[in-house]
Amino acid sequence: MSDTSPEGSPAAAESPAAAESPAAAESPDFDAMTRDIAEVPAVEVIVTVAVNLMSAAAVKLGLTEEGDKYKDLDEARKLVHALAGLLDASATEISSFHAAPLRDGLKSLQLAFREASIVPDEPGQGPGEKYTGPVYG
Repeated sequence: MSDTSPEGSPAAAESPAAAESPAAAESPDFDAMTRDIAEVPAVEVIVTVAVNLMSAAAVKLGLTEEGDKYKDLDEARKLVHALAGLLDASATEISSFHAAPLRDGLKSLQLAFREASIVPDEPGQGPGEKYTGPVYG
């Protein structure tokens, strides 16, 4: 056997880091990610998920700079409903310090949905109103 790689360079000269492919260098370290998530308090995870749902719903409601480019009320309904369910389920787990602004954001999204709808839902039938009760504009 030869001490050279197919390209003709000595195989022994390659360092372990150089032998790693660019794809392997960019792949996530799942062990490190697991350790990182283990250190995050549950309240932070819940709030982060809620904020992501709020942001996605705002985009689907056309409330961003792009406006109607990404507007999709069917998708927005699902996101607002999921946000309401998450906040309802986690109400006793997160403090009012965290819950109050999230509830305010949810109500704003529900009102924006009602305004954006050509045929508004009956009070109590809008997205998330199963959990929050009727939202009136």
